[in-house]
Parts: sequence; C-alpha cells; structure tokens
Amino acid sequence: MTDLSAPLQGLWLPLITPFRDGKLDEPSLRRLVRHYASGPVDGLILGATSGEGMSLDISEFERLVALVRAEINDIRRYLPICLGLSGASTAKIKDVLDETAAWPIDFYLIASPYYVRPSQRGLLQHFTALADHASWPLLIYNIPYRTAVNITNETLLALAEHPNIVGMKDCCADRAQSIDFLKRRPAGFRVLTGEDAQYFDALSDGADGAILLSAHVETNAFASVRSLLKQGKRDAALAAWQGISELTRLLFVEPSPAPAKHWLWRTGLIDSAEVRLPMVEVSAELAARLDREIERRAPTLLASA
Repeated sequence: MTDLSAPLQGLWLPLITPFRDGKLDEPSLRRLVRHYASGPVDGLILGATSGEGMSLDISEFERLVALVRAEINDIRRYLPICLGLSGASTAKIKDVLDETAAWPIDFYLIASPYYVRPSQRGLLQHFTALADHASWPLLIYNIPYRTAVNITNETLLALAEHPNIVGMKDCCADRAQSIDFLKRRPAGFRVLTGEDAQYFDALSDGADGAILLSAHVETNAFASVRSLLKQGKRDAALAAWQGISELTRLLFVEPSPAPAKHWLWRTGLIDSAEVRLPMVEVSAELAARLDREIERRAPTLLASA
C-alpha cells in the first residue's frame, strides 16, 4: 500500500473541464495543463465535480484523459492523474472501470453512491466490489452533504485494509470524525482534505494534503501553506493562509465550478467561462465581485473579455 499511495500527498487540483460552444475546448485544456504542471501542483483529478464529470460522456472522458496525459508527457514531468467517478449502481461503475482500465491514469476517485443512501454494510460491499474489480488503485470520496450518506470511520477503517484502496478524499464536514480517522488509519493510507475552507486546519490535524478547487487561483500560495507547516513555521503558514482563505469562500458563493471558470476566463487561461446545464455561469453581481478581486490581486492578468 505504501508504494501505491506514495504520490497521494501535497496539493492536488480537481481540474475544471473547459468548454466552448458545447464541446470540449482542447486548446484551453492544453493551456491549463501546461500552466499548472509547471507549478507546485502534485496531481490532477479529472472529471470529478469540479470537472463537471456528470455532464461528460465516455468519449469525452477518454479524450480528456488522453489530452491531459499527452500534455504532461510533453513537458517531461511526472504528474499523477486520478479519474473521478460517481454513480448509484455498483454494476454500472464496474462497467466504467472496465472501459477505462487501459487509460493512462494512476488512480480512481470514487464517491459514495448518491441518493440511494445505502447502509454501512452496503457501502462496505460496494467499495470492496469496486476495489476488487479495478485495474488502478482507489481513493474513496466521502462527501455526505452531496450523497446523503456518511461513511463512518469504522467502515472506512475496514475499507482501508483493502490493498487496492489507498486513500480518501475527506469532505465529511465533521472535524472530530476527521481527526479520529487520522489517528486510527493504517500506515500508508493517505487522507486528502477536499474542504477548501478547512485546508489549514486539516493539514494541522495531520492530513497528507488536499484536493482544492480554490487552488486554481493563487496556486503557489496554497502550496506554500503546506510547505511552511512541514517546515514547522506555523505562524508563517497561518499568515499565508489568511492571505488566501477568503478565496475559498468567494469561489463557492455560487455553485462550483462556475466562479472558478469565470476567474480563469477573465485571466486568460481559458477561452470561455461556459458550463453545462444544469450549471449556469455566474450572476452579474458575482462576476463584478470576482473581477474586483482579480483586479486587486493581479491587475495585469485581467483579460479584456
């Protein structure tokens, strides 16, 4: 488990999926990958919530992975890729695991089943069946405020013993539960927080890193918080965190990833802020707030769009 989970630490980016006129915007995608791969990002999550994965068909998923891997290979840097999956049917997810088995990825990030609210016994059997079937290691995604079911620590600890389940994205929104799991997890099992606003606290509590939509913006600053904490410079880390913590609220004022896409469009990293229904672009009010923050932080980056 330790060898498989070794890359699962640091700052991971749940990459947005750029669209243009209803299609995957390949030039913008390449630009994004080159930009973030040249910085302190330690891994990419593709097609998860921030990547509007539920709006992608399987051919778009495949193209997305192929383009990102090709761009990473071109810059000659090792950067692991994790494919985000979700669904309420174990059998259907197993079918997707079969379809993606030969893709150039490193991990799967799989959310607990949404809407159906299985029991803990059902969750244990669900993830065990997927881990038994998958060609790549799994990260469990616990996010009960989206799926309507919390994976308890007892269930997580049982799943953590599976050799093909190597970590988790923790969005349980219960700090006490997170701390308890961090204390009891087996050696080598990685925990990455997915709660942007709790980034500093989660790292202080012992999380191995984070998967943060907010890190699309001020990426270096987000990475420096962890680096400073690892050096024992807590005061400096807190100061760095206080300089960016407001972004973790601003970028979630309206449903994600629309605010982040607006920011990336206005700063020239993508050619359109387009999202797919049922997501909609940000309101005029929030757009103005975002533009003011861009102007305050990086006036030279404000695009003419």
